[in-house]
Amino acid sequence: MTYSFKLKKSKLGRPNRYFKVIILLALLFGIFFQAQTNRYIYELRLKMDSTDHDYQKYHMILDIGKNETKFYGRDLLISDSINKKFGNIESKHIDMTGQIVKRKTGSPTNENFLNIKFDYYTYSTTDPIHWEIDKETKKFNDYIVQRATADFGGRHWIAWFSTDVPLNEGPYKFTGLPGLVFEIYDDKNNFIYKLVKNEKLIKNVDMNDFLESNFGNKAVKINEAQRKKLLMDFYNDPFSFERTNLADRKDLDINIGGKQVKNIEELNAQVKAMQGIISKYNNPVDLQKAIKYCLVLK
Repeated sequence: MTYSFKLKKSKLGRPNRYFKVIILLALLFGIFFQAQTNRYIYELRLKMDSTDHDYQKYHMILDIGKNETKFYGRDLLISDSINKKFGNIESKHIDMTGQIVKRKTGSPTNENFLNIKFDYYTYSTTDPIHWEIDKETKKFNDYIVQRATADFGGRHWIAWFSTDVPLNEGPYKFTGLPGLVFEIYDDKNNFIYKLVKNEKLIKNVDMNDFLESNFGNKAVKINEAQRKKLLMDFYNDPFSFERTNLADRKDLDINIGGKQVKNIEELNAQVKAMQGIISKYNNPVDLQKAIKYCLVLK
């Protein structure tokens, strides 16, 4: 789907005759502005494997409210909307970006959400970013954006922001600049975020069914050590559920990726193949927190 960029720069003048009226309108607009959620849609291109030439493409939503900011995949919102419109027809989406976060607006502390197979977890991180703002500018549609750089999560980032949109927010965890981030990418071009559309929401959207929980799976609170252990456990035996079923019912055929698995030997072959995939596509945006997998064969 192609989006048209709708942000328009204000061109209000300042005629002295109507100065008081303009001040009053500005105050009223400010109250209305604070009552809304500002929604910004970014195109995210990323490399699941840093050696790839091709990108995976996603549309991500940044919702900036008065008190809370959320960043998540647009497909999550679409699945939830389908369920609500047609009476819960079990339309579900599993996030593949690993970039679902929410925070108090303007705060460096993020609540992160994570799927591990059938389970859904949340954990907190504090992610301060120390920006260096340059004098360099460029044109972004009708806006002049300014360059800033920072080291974050084991990567060097280049951001372009505009003070004409006075929101100190950006996609994912990229907060703290004196204006909205329009574009940001790392110097290896593994992750590229580009603003493509904006909307104003008069009322807040209920996200309990797909952000705070994942279509019925309420997020379980964990800490960083538990996150690492859960991911390593999944890597060591990604088909533990299927292994248990196969052991309990000798006559049961297990379907994995469209292939029938009839015994432990065939299951172990699938485990080895999945471990190779997990190791290959281990390129998270927070590179410093990447799990150091080593192949373990059953």
